[in-house]
Amino acid sequence: MADKCCSNEAHSAVLQGKYELGRVLGHGTFAKVYNARNLKTGKNVAMKVIGKEKVIKVGMMEQIKREISVMKMVKHPNIVDLHEVMASKSRIYIAMELVRGGELFNKVAKGRLKEDLARVYFQQLISAVDFCHSRGVYHRDLKPENLLLDEDGNLKVSDFGLCTFSDFGLLHTTCGTPAYVSPEVIAKKGYDGAKADIWSCGVILYVLLAGFLPFQDDNLLAMYKKIYRGDFKCPPWFSSDARRLITKLLDPNPNSRITISKIMESSWFKKPVPKSVQARKEEEREEGWECEKKMKEPATMNAFHIISLSEGFDLSPLFEEKKREEREEMRFATAGTPSRVISRLEEVAKAVNFDVKSSESQVRLQGQERGRKGKLAIAADIYAVTPSFLVVEVKKDNGDTLEYNQFCSKQLRPALKDIFWTTPENSTPA
Repeated sequence: MADKCCSNEAHSAVLQGKYELGRVLGHGTFAKVYNARNLKTGKNVAMKVIGKEKVIKVGMMEQIKREISVMKMVKHPNIVDLHEVMASKSRIYIAMELVRGGELFNKVAKGRLKEDLARVYFQQLISAVDFCHSRGVYHRDLKPENLLLDEDGNLKVSDFGLCTFSDFGLLHTTCGTPAYVSPEVIAKKGYDGAKADIWSCGVILYVLLAGFLPFQDDNLLAMYKKIYRGDFKCPPWFSSDARRLITKLLDPNPNSRITISKIMESSWFKKPVPKSVQARKEEEREEGWECEKKMKEPATMNAFHIISLSEGFDLSPLFEEKKREEREEMRFATAGTPSRVISRLEEVAKAVNFDVKSSESQVRLQGQERGRKGKLAIAADIYAVTPSFLVVEVKKDNGDTLEYNQFCSKQLRPALKDIFWTTPENSTPA
């Protein structure tokens, strides 16, 4: 049964029989987060319900759009995954990965962590932050409360509410949590989002190893002065390698502060993690055939899905700021049968020497050579609108977004062009 904040409209128009809302997991000024179950798959998700009227009234709609857009861009094993976005006249619904292990903050609150465990979390954090920065995305509010743990103890970065894109030089908005904010953000003279995030990562590593903050004072102004000077001391139990790395991370001069590439080359960072954790990371990184979800029969699309695919009713412009060439998915309609589409996709895979796996409603193509972010993998889901009219949704399943877009433009689109269903108003796929 849904919470009172979700009206009958929410149940009938937005959930469309797809999600069953459970208990409230948390709430803020503008949103509530529910434990929700996908009735088709049986999987649980975290459903964020945002009231449009409230966010519009305080001028936060652009921030909401940006958060959604960023979460669609940053698909990474150590970042909370966004499954889908839906909307009604009065609410926005964001279905996200349900991370059951709680906040990293709760673990640290019980006491400092052993170096091996802290290293595992820090390696996963840096991997996620590096991925975000490669997309021009800066989190700007990294702290243990925004780092979640899944059931297997893997770190997941969450809460991109203060994130931003930056392709045009320095940022000037002062934001973040005081104890984790870098000196240049405090100075209000413009700052590099990547370097500010690295400082926050340094504070997080210190907290994991020490069990308390590097910069503390009951007086906020006094604390800011300590941050600005880089005035902190490492406890005696820090190893010499950890001490050296933290000193470079918490360098008050952003120009000489360590970079992510240098972090990854540091002796402390490169020490091997326990075998069980390493095996788990390898499994996630490869995202091989063993991790594939069970193939399903062609799904029947309901009216809400069909409307969302119509150019006149597409919700994506409300939530996406990415340029067309930066998208990680495309959709197209086609007349015919699923087997026809599958056959064409298998031909594409054969032509470019990709591995391919298929069922009656899904095809997965995977390159054999590793690219910038691993082997490129592409998943195509086939939805039956009618027995002879299909919608095909193509998504990047692994690898680099630029490599994916190049593959789509140079290989996939030309090979499938003759089966696209078009109208005079919409002659190319989304």
